[in-house]
Amino acid sequence: MSQNPFDALGGGGFDMNALLQQAQQMQEQLQSAQERLQETVVDGTVAGGAVTVKVNGVGELVGVEVKAGGFDGSDPDDLSDLGDMIVAAYRDAKANADALAGEALGPLAGGLPGGDLPGGGQPGGAPGQLGF
Repeated sequence: MSQNPFDALGGGGFDMNALLQQAQQMQEQLQSAQERLQETVVDGTVAGGAVTVKVNGVGELVGVEVKAGGFDGSDPDDLSDLGDMIVAAYRDAKANADALAGEALGPLAGGLPGGDLPGGGQPGGAPGQLGF
């Protein structure tokens, strides 16, 4: 006659199948949320729209737009400024993507050990990485 080791914890059975089913549902929800983020595009802009950068919801760069007439391609200083603006616009877009990912994945990731996205879902995390 074998005794259930979980009886000492207050009786009732430990339903491993229910736990596995719940974990599978959470995994499916995470995967679905990540797929939606992959398809979502957010913008980051600087200098009144002189430079706009587009990233998907996981922070991957998908486009750069430079407003015509704002930069002299033969001027090294203008080109340096343009490079800085692209970086700044990317950071803005990445912050928007991180906020979007935090909203989409936060409730799901909150139930996992560790609970938070890398970098707390804040700007400055590794580009294109959610840690899954």
